[in-house]
Amino acid sequence: MVLQVVEKFVSINGEGRRCGQLATFIRFAGCNLNCGYCDTAWANDRKVAFDPMTAEEVYAYIKDTQVTNVTLTGGEPLLQQDMGELLELLSQDSELYVEIETNGSVLLSKFSDLENPPSFTMDYKLPSSGMERMMALENFDHLTEKDAVKFVSGSMADLEKARELINAYKLTEKASVFISPVFGDIELESIVDFMKDNQMNGVNMQVQLHKIIWDPNERGV
Repeated sequence: MVLQVVEKFVSINGEGRRCGQLATFIRFAGCNLNCGYCDTAWANDRKVAFDPMTAEEVYAYIKDTQVTNVTLTGGEPLLQQDMGELLELLSQDSELYVEIETNGSVLLSKFSDLENPPSFTMDYKLPSSGMERMMALENFDHLTEKDAVKFVSGSMADLEKARELINAYKLTEKASVFISPVFGDIELESIVDFMKDNQMNGVNMQVQLHKIIWDPNERGV
C-alpha cells in the first residue's frame, strides 16, 4: 500500500497554531467534500497525478528537510489508507511536531489513540461551503489543547453559526479556535466587528498568510 502524494515542499505555515513558522508540507490526493470556496480543488481531481510513496519514504523526505514542523494536508489526508501507518511512524520521532489539516467529516477517534498523537487542525464547514451536512459533530468531543478548530467564514450567517458552535461546545476551553475569511468574500473588518459585538474571548481571527505573500493561486508555497 502507498500514500498518494501530490505535493511536498518546505514553506511557512500560513495559518493554524504555528502560523509563520517553517514547516514541511505533504499534500495528499483526494477529498470526500466539494466546498464552494475550495482553493486546492486540483488536488481532489480523481485523475490528479501523484507520487506513490510509502510511509517510510515520506518520513525520509521529512527528515531530509531538517524542518521539525510537519503539516499533512490535502485534499483530506485522513482518507489515505496508509495514514495510520505514517502517523505511527511519525509519532515515534520526538523531534517532530506533526499537524494534520482535516475537513471535519472524518472521525478523529480513529487516529487519536497514538502514544504521541498529532495535532489536528479541524475545519468545521459552515453554511456557505455547501458541505455542512457532512460534518461529524462528535469530533468536538475528541479535541485537546494541542488541537485547533478552524471556521472559514464567508458571510454573516457563517459567523453566527460559528459563534453558536463555539458557545455550545465550549470550544475555547478545549482547543485553539480560529475564524478565517473566505478569501475575497467577506470584509475583514466585519469579522472583527462581529467578534467585538459578541465578546468572543479566546477566539483568534486569522488570515491565510501564504495568500498575502504569494499569488493566491500559487502552488508549492
